[in-house]
Amino acid sequence: MLKLSTGSVMQAYKAPTNLLEDKVILVTGAGDGIGKVIAQTYASYRATVLLLGRTTSKLESVYDAIVAQGGPEPAILPVNLEGANEVDYARIADVIDTEFGRLDGLVHNASQLGSMTTIEQYEAEVWQKVMQVNVNSQFLLTKAMLPLLRAAPEPSIIFTTSSVGRKGRAFWGAYSVSKFATEGLAQILAHELDTEEGFVKVNTINPGATRTNMRASAYPAEHPMSVTPAEEIMPIYLYLMGTDSKGTTGKSLDAQS
Repeated sequence: MLKLSTGSVMQAYKAPTNLLEDKVILVTGAGDGIGKVIAQTYASYRATVLLLGRTTSKLESVYDAIVAQGGPEPAILPVNLEGANEVDYARIADVIDTEFGRLDGLVHNASQLGSMTTIEQYEAEVWQKVMQVNVNSQFLLTKAMLPLLRAAPEPSIIFTTSSVGRKGRAFWGAYSVSKFATEGLAQILAHELDTEEGFVKVNTINPGATRTNMRASAYPAEHPMSVTPAEEIMPIYLYLMGTDSKGTTGKSLDAQS
């Protein structure tokens, strides 16, 4: 059994090729960065991936890449998380229910960085946008998806966290606060769902320093080639979504050492 202590052990996980066979998995922020790689990786392990994101052209590009690699045909869900409300998420749930009848996995990956500045100088409008995307959308989407997740045999929810969501750091403002909220939401869900007859795994992953556009915005002086590519942190996403992690819930794990 895989130990859950360090990122290096997680990176050593070797998933069977049929790990996600016939699973239906929703990935937010699937058009770019880590979300794009998660979607393509899950599809390569035979999952039907629902691509949720703001920019349709990016989602279409991921769709084409998955089809080209021979994966199951994905679905595109263009959603602007800044403006989506409870009715919008209910409609998404209805579409998934009609097409698939269940949801095996939900990966919350979409995030906004916001401003890198002091709390005193932080613009309220930017703060609210970050909270809407990074916190409120996760709550509303999860709430809408729970009935579909309960209909699956081994459902899993994965939240994306950050080291600044465990210990606050100057100038990280709304992003840091939103990740503290993500950790709290995941802990509450894990505790609530662990007591149900239909068990739903809930865990958070801290990707660590990963080569993405968001990372480049936060660290503009950093050479991108010095940072881990998203492909190298996929073992933990596979592990927590698959059957090998059965019974694992309420964990906040690091993808890297």
